[in-house]
Amino acid sequence: MFTIALAQLNPTIGAIAENAEKIVTAARQAQARGADLLLTPELALCGYPPKDLLLNPSFIQQLEEELQRLTKKIPPSLAVLVGTVTPHHEAERQGQKKLWNSAVLVEERQVKQRFHKCLLPTYDVFDEDRYFASAPKSKYFIYKNVKIGVTICEDLWNDEAFWGQKFYQVNPLMDLIDQGVNLVVNLSASPYSCSKHRLRESLISHSAKKFNVPLIYVNQVGGNDDLIFDGGSFAVNNQGKIIGRSPLFQKDLALLNYDFNKGELIGQKLASLPMAGTEELWQALVLGVGDYLHKCGFSKAILGLSGGIDSSLVAAIAVEALGKENVLGILMPSPYSSDHSVQDALALAENLGIATQTIAIGPIMATYDQALEPLFQSTPFGIAEENLQSRIRGNLLMAIANKFGHLLLSTGNKSELAVGYCTLYGDMNGGLAAIGDVPKTQVFELCRWLNREQTIIPPSVLTKPPSAELKPGQVDADCLPPYDILDGILGRLLEKHQSPQEIINAGFERETVLKICQLVQRSEFKRRQAAPGLKVTDRAFGSGWRMPIAQAFHPQKC
Repeated sequence: MFTIALAQLNPTIGAIAENAEKIVTAARQAQARGADLLLTPELALCGYPPKDLLLNPSFIQQLEEELQRLTKKIPPSLAVLVGTVTPHHEAERQGQKKLWNSAVLVEERQVKQRFHKCLLPTYDVFDEDRYFASAPKSKYFIYKNVKIGVTICEDLWNDEAFWGQKFYQVNPLMDLIDQGVNLVVNLSASPYSCSKHRLRESLISHSAKKFNVPLIYVNQVGGNDDLIFDGGSFAVNNQGKIIGRSPLFQKDLALLNYDFNKGELIGQKLASLPMAGTEELWQALVLGVGDYLHKCGFSKAILGLSGGIDSSLVAAIAVEALGKENVLGILMPSPYSSDHSVQDALALAENLGIATQTIAIGPIMATYDQALEPLFQSTPFGIAEENLQSRIRGNLLMAIANKFGHLLLSTGNKSELAVGYCTLYGDMNGGLAAIGDVPKTQVFELCRWLNREQTIIPPSVLTKPPSAELKPGQVDADCLPPYDILDGILGRLLEKHQSPQEIINAGFERETVLKICQLVQRSEFKRRQAAPGLKVTDRAFGSGWRMPIAQAFHPQKC
C-alpha cells in the first residue's frame, strides 16, 4: 500500500507566500502521518478565483518563483500535487491564452510534471476562458507503478449519462480511462451552494462506478469575496462507494490508502455531513462572514439593529463568526420606530452579549426636512421622505465604520434586493451583504433554528409583521405579497429561469407574477451598487449575475 493525503486548505487570493507555507505545513504533517502523496486544491498556491490578477505579469512571475522555493521545502520522501497557474509558452504560436490552470507534481524536491485543465467553465460565477488555455487532453503520472490520472475541477463535470446532456465536446475522464489509469485524482475549487456537496458526491460516485476506477476529490475551503468554498473532500472506490470524507466548512488533512494488489482505495476517515438545509446554510454564512472580514483586514464589525428579523440574524451570524466582543450594534430610532422594535433590538443584543449605542435620528430628520422644505413644499409626503430616514441611518453607520475602521454589515435579504425593497445609500450601505442571497422565508427558518435550544432571537421578532417602519403603521405587506408567495415566484424566476407564464401556470396569480417580474427588472440599477453578498443559492446577485441596466425587454410580454 501507499498512503495519500488530502489537504483541504483555505488560501487567501494573492497571498502567495502565505499560501505556500500552508502547503508546506500540510506536507510536513502528511509526512509525519506516513503519507507518500499529498493532494492540494485547485490553484491552492494563488487562491481561487484570482480573476484579473492573472493579467498582471508580476503575479505570474511571483507564482513561478514561489513554486520553485516551495519545492525545496517539501520533505524529499513526499510527492505533492500543487494547484497553481503556469505560463503557456507556446501560446502566441498556437493562438491561445497565455496561461494554464495547472497541477504541478513535485517529487524529490523537483518539479517533475505539469498537468493542465481541459474544461474551462464560463457559466455562473466562472470566467476561466478569459484567462486560460484549454488543454487538449488529460494526462497521468506513474507513482509506485500506479497510473494516476490528474483532473482539475470541471474536468469531471461532463458525464453525459449523469446529466442527460453533454456540456463539452471532450470528456477528460474518459480519455484517462482509455489510457489505462488505475486511479483518478481531482484538484478542485468548487463554490458552495445549498446541498451542492451531495451533488458532487453523486456525480463522482456515478463516474467511479461507471468506469470501474477509484476517484479522489480534494476541494478548497473558506470564503473569497462573494464565494464560499465548503470543502467536503472525499474519495470513492471503484464501486462508487464513499470510503473517506473531510468535514465541511473547515480545514482538514485526511488520509487514504491505495492497495496495490487489489487496485482499491481504503479509507481511514469518514466525516459525517451536517443536516441538510438550515444547519448547513448557517455554517456557510458564518464561514463566509468570518473569512471576508479577516481576509479584507478588518477585526471588528458593526451593523444597524432595527429590532427586525434580518438585522437580528446578521448580528447572530457576526457573533458566531467574529466573537461577541468584535460586534457593535447601532440603534437609530426615528419618531416612527415602535417601542417594541427598540426593546427587541436591546433584547437581542443582551442575548448575544454585544455592545450597543443608540442615536436618535428625529432631530436629524427635522434638519433634513428644513433644508429640503423650499424644494419639497406643496408636495405630499412620500417615498423620498421615507427614504431619508434610511439614508440618515446609512450615513451614520458609515461614519462610525470609517472612524473606527470597522466593517459595516448590511442586513438586507435576497427577497428585498430582488424587488428593490431597499434604499440606495441607506440600508444598502455596507462592505458585505451577509444575507443578500438568503430569501426572507429562509431568514425566518434560520432564526427559528437558532432558537431550537435557547432563546437568541426574541420571540416577538419572529411573530410581528415585517416592517421598514418608515411611516406610521407601515408593514411590508403594504407593498409586497406575503413572503412565501414572493419567494416562490422569485425562486422560479431567478433560479429555475421560468417565464412569467410558466410561473402563472404553476398556480400563482397573474397580476402578482407580472408585478414581481417588473420589479426585479427595474431594480437592477440598485443591485449593481449593492455591497458584495455571500453566494449560497444556485443563482445569486453577485459575480454570476450579468443583467443589463438599460434595457427594453418586458417580461409581461412573454
